[in-house]
Amino acid sequence: MNTSLRIDLLRHGEPEGGQRYRGCGIDDPLSETGWAQMRAAVQANAASWDHIITSPMRRCREFAEALSRERGIALSVEPGLREVGFGSWEGRSPEVIKAESLDEYLAFYNDPVGARPAGAEPLDAFARRVRLALAAATERHARGHLLVVAHSGVIRAAITLAMDVSPAALYRLRMPYAALTRLRVDERGMSVEFVNR
Repeated sequence: MNTSLRIDLLRHGEPEGGQRYRGCGIDDPLSETGWAQMRAAVQANAASWDHIITSPMRRCREFAEALSRERGIALSVEPGLREVGFGSWEGRSPEVIKAESLDEYLAFYNDPVGARPAGAEPLDAFARRVRLALAAATERHARGHLLVVAHSGVIRAAITLAMDVSPAALYRLRMPYAALTRLRVDERGMSVEFVNR
């Protein structure tokens, strides 16, 4: 009997509006390129998913809803999987932030827990939110194969959870658009099968 659960974490594709910090305060839809990236990703990683779970944010949810309809796969929306809040950086590009305050920008990447942008969601609270959302998913789906459509921050948090490392390591992981990461949950706990396929 197969008692393991595979969790495929698919990052959303390119959103409309260009390169900028999009946390849970910016709800841009996917661009045409983003839709194409997502379609290519699910075709390249064809899997027989049993259930789709998505962030409520449009750049994830709209594609997940379309895939659910097309393939006849049940869909759940999980509010705990929304992206981390970037506070005063929401909607701003990295280039603008670096130009205005390079010290603040570098401090964030050197100490993402202690040097949050003003008004940003605390990183420990975000990691706990993702952990609880994943725990709820694994309780509801003890075996099989899930597709989770989410954000780079959520996927990073899931990887750090599986690796049992501090949320301070989140930004050491690069997450390209529409990249697929797989976790496995079995009697040994949660482990990482691959990242950014």
